[in-house]
Amino acid sequence: MARSGSDVSCPGEKLVFLFLLIAMVVVVTAVTLAVVGGGDREVLPESAPEQFVDPLPTTRPVGRADIEALRLPVGARGYRMADVDEVLARLGAELAERDSRIAELESSLAGAQATAVGRPDLFKNPGEEDQR
Repeated sequence: MARSGSDVSCPGEKLVFLFLLIAMVVVVTAVTLAVVGGGDREVLPESAPEQFVDPLPTTRPVGRADIEALRLPVGARGYRMADVDEVLARLGAELAERDSRIAELESSLAGAQATAVGRPDLFKNPGEEDQR
């Protein structure tokens, strides 16, 4: 009876298989110990959470460069809502203040223009006298 080629087993194949099996067990054990900690000390120590330091100026109005330089700290699931709310409230207050100032200046300009249009000597030079 003749043997087929697939039944032929080499002693080296068993040795390679055994080596790969042992290597896999060592790697899995090392990864498990690294994840679990494997001792009293922490593998990944707890880090203090980032604290928001408001870089927006308090002595002058907020400008475009201030907003572009603003970086909010990132929490576990994105930005911290309290920090974002604080910045948005500050920007909202500044925009409301600017809108109020713009409206005030526009109304005073409109009043000045209405007064100027109602004057009969609007187109006269200041040194020119009425020659009637």
